[in-house]
Amino acid sequence: MASIRKRERKDGSAIYQVRWLQGGRDGTWELEKFGDEPSADQFKKLVDAHGQQWPPGWVKGKGFVEEPTVPGDMPLVDWAHRIIDRLTGIDERTRRDYKRDVDNHLSIMRHTEPSGRVIEATIGNINADDVQDWVRAEETGRRDPSDPEVWLRKPAGAKSIANRHGLLSSIVQAAIEAEPPLRSKNCCGGTRLPRVDDGIDDEMCFLEHDEYRRISEEIADPHARDLADWLVGTGMRWGEATALQVRDINLVRNSVSVQRAWKRAVPGDGGPAYFLGPPKTKRARRVVALSDVQMDMLRRRMAGKKPEDLVFETPLGKAWRHDNFWRRRWVPAVEAAIAKGLPKRPRIHDLRHTHVAWLIAERIPLPAIQARLGHESITTTVDRYGHLVQALDGEIRAAVEAAMGVPAPRGVRRVV
Repeated sequence: MASIRKRERKDGSAIYQVRWLQGGRDGTWELEKFGDEPSADQFKKLVDAHGQQWPPGWVKGKGFVEEPTVPGDMPLVDWAHRIIDRLTGIDERTRRDYKRDVDNHLSIMRHTEPSGRVIEATIGNINADDVQDWVRAEETGRRDPSDPEVWLRKPAGAKSIANRHGLLSSIVQAAIEAEPPLRSKNCCGGTRLPRVDDGIDDEMCFLEHDEYRRISEEIADPHARDLADWLVGTGMRWGEATALQVRDINLVRNSVSVQRAWKRAVPGDGGPAYFLGPPKTKRARRVVALSDVQMDMLRRRMAGKKPEDLVFETPLGKAWRHDNFWRRRWVPAVEAAIAKGLPKRPRIHDLRHTHVAWLIAERIPLPAIQARLGHESITTTVDRYGHLVQALDGEIRAAVEAAMGVPAPRGVRRVV
């Protein structure tokens, strides 16, 4: 522990010396002087708090030196908006969503100086500790001090935090690559993020074949039943399946090409609420192999249609909307199946998860599943569905035993 010694000067004034062993018992003696006891006591507490070390940022005889200002530095939010405005290859809704995350979430980040003073976060001053503090703030949320039952900012899920952290990292990286650079290092590297797979069992619902059949039998509308069968039979995303056009079907090769998906438009622009755009990622543009049963259904639905017509339409010949299908077709069918004994309550997107589970049960390799689903990375496929690959345990054990062979006898010496 640091100590304070009072020393009298010849003129009757006093100085206060803070003394401590640098790093502990085996260290060297260090000393700092102050003209008043309160300042000395405050510094002593800082030394003790930092494990008998000089407080970071403190210069002997001068105190905390103000951090240098980076030329061109600006508030983090302002820099983020500037970078997002310059992004290319994204639609306007995605740009708006990025800005919303900046304004609602990245804006709560603050920079803590070595002295402990908290100031505005800028693109030049934020560091790894600031980023970690921000992750913690996102994870815990913030309650109303006057009413603890009310959330001023609700806790964010692990996946949302990871997505926002990725956005922050790209914004910081842009400052490193700027001319002239505003930073030399990306402070997002090494951040400890919450596990994205926490609670995954609650988020993902996998249906057995019989369980899906129970739901399908409760869907009275044949148009809706065809769409549900397609979703569970191909693993396509909702926006991809409902955007399929007749020209995307290859009747010779028994396949379908995913070329577009429905996108939600920016509210208030005066246009339609949805528009057709590119799929979610580059790898989402893919060719999906189909069964004979699926091809028979497609031929039935394609009859009399033009190349640009949608394959899956409502009974009135309009494009399906997720909310309409959910409320009027899916929920009633699931509730009816539950009333008859179905033990699960799946979402529409769980049909995609179910498709993967069925493929894994048939021992389809994960890389093949990645390509079929259009995942950008095999890591996504493994992280989400790797825990289902248990049916192969017996085959894996057999393969290892065969590779190892019969162990050679030990302890036998050759006599010459």
